[in-house]
Amino acid sequence: MKKKLFSVLAIIMMLSAAGCSSDNNSKVVESIDDLPGASIGVQLGTTGDIYASDYEAPEYGSTVERFNKVTDAVQALKQGKIDCVIADEQPAIASIENEASLVILDEPFALEDYAMVVAKDNDALLEDINGALAELQADGTVDSIIANYIGDATKGKSPYVIPEGTTYENGTLVVATNAAFKPYEFYEGNDIVGIDIDIIRAIGDKLHMNIEIEDMEFDAIINAVSSHKADVGIAGMTMTEERAKSINFSSPYVTSKQVMIVKGNNSSAVEASFIAKIKQNFVENDRWIYILSGLKNTLIIALCAVILGVFIGFLVGVVRVTHDKAGKLPILNTICKAYLTIIRGTPAMIQLLIIYYVVFQSVNVSKILVAVIAFAINSGAYVAEIMRGGIMSVDNGQTEAGRSLGLSYRQTMIYIILPQAIKNVLPALANEFITLIKETSICGYIGLMDLTRGGDIIRSQTYEAFLPLIAVAIIYLIIVEILTVLVGKWEKSLRKSER
Repeated sequence: MKKKLFSVLAIIMMLSAAGCSSDNNSKVVESIDDLPGASIGVQLGTTGDIYASDYEAPEYGSTVERFNKVTDAVQALKQGKIDCVIADEQPAIASIENEASLVILDEPFALEDYAMVVAKDNDALLEDINGALAELQADGTVDSIIANYIGDATKGKSPYVIPEGTTYENGTLVVATNAAFKPYEFYEGNDIVGIDIDIIRAIGDKLHMNIEIEDMEFDAIINAVSSHKADVGIAGMTMTEERAKSINFSSPYVTSKQVMIVKGNNSSAVEASFIAKIKQNFVENDRWIYILSGLKNTLIIALCAVILGVFIGFLVGVVRVTHDKAGKLPILNTICKAYLTIIRGTPAMIQLLIIYYVVFQSVNVSKILVAVIAFAINSGAYVAEIMRGGIMSVDNGQTEAGRSLGLSYRQTMIYIILPQAIKNVLPALANEFITLIKETSICGYIGLMDLTRGGDIIRSQTYEAFLPLIAVAIIYLIIVEILTVLVGKWEKSLRKSER
């Protein structure tokens, strides 16, 4: 195991030193007129995505690459995988702050207004938010908040302060956001801060409501608000006619513009050393805590889900075998077959989203519990077939021997068949556990902090893709190696007991 890890680290060092070469066939983009035929990077679900989609028409011949985060698109541009990035101005400025090789074109791509989103059937809350926002705009609070995050002369000089005597007797306002959109919302230590966050907190103070922030993928915010998983969404969200069909917009609170990020002519950019990058990504601001917190949730979800999944799979497998061998339990067998067909025929991510946004739509439960249930149901389907295969692999003579000794079918199954079947399927069960651990990486779609999302948060702060991704990959690798060693020892002990 140590040799494998040393080999992986050696490869990482080589890749980091080598860097990434640009594509010689890339197109130079210097204005909007150069976009036809170019490869354009955007964040999925943003207005930049909507505007860039027009250039996918045959008469333009452009290619649009959609990323979950602006930082991912910027990294692809830096590596020469795309020709430009279309993004909101302030996040674009933040994303290239430490990238001397990238520049923002002076020519704006489009102007837009940001607003909060509220569910269609929640007019009372929308009216309250608009009223509070109007007061905050009139007394200069909104302008002060914006100035505190934007502008060299004003940045950090007017932080929002809770008014004296503010009480919170009107409950909690659950707010959905995507904390990878600096300076509007981003992580500072373990806290989510930014223009949008201060504005919604100020609105909460006006309404005498506590604010609870839920960080999730940008394209999941409208669904979260529509399904009442969140009361309001705020994430630098542009007012568009298409979005207004499924959600209500508040009054606008800021005007922004879409800009284009391109490669500049600065060839003298100095690349930070490998050690400096490690410090930047993990040591500064204690960013390693994101990895640790995500790892803890990943292990909790995986362990609980595999225990519950084995239980579900065991029951389903026994029902299927009982029907196959004895012709009993026809109704339960039909239900189990339908369960296996549906779960094995649909992606785990879709199942997770359905359970969170549909099954538990009106129930406020822990996201960890939702993830455990979703992954247990998914894993149970595969464990069921593993168990069924293991039981069917036991020679029929074993069953006949048990029955000839006067044991019932149930006793024969418990004391003779199942112990042998478990030995047969142990490697497959271990592999299912390993697969389950890696599948938990999709938890970020419901705003849950897991190991992968911890790495994503670091990337959103440092705008460095390589080290956070590699760190997450190494941790997954270590977990898998440890499990492989433990299962190997367990198999050896079982083989010894057979002698």
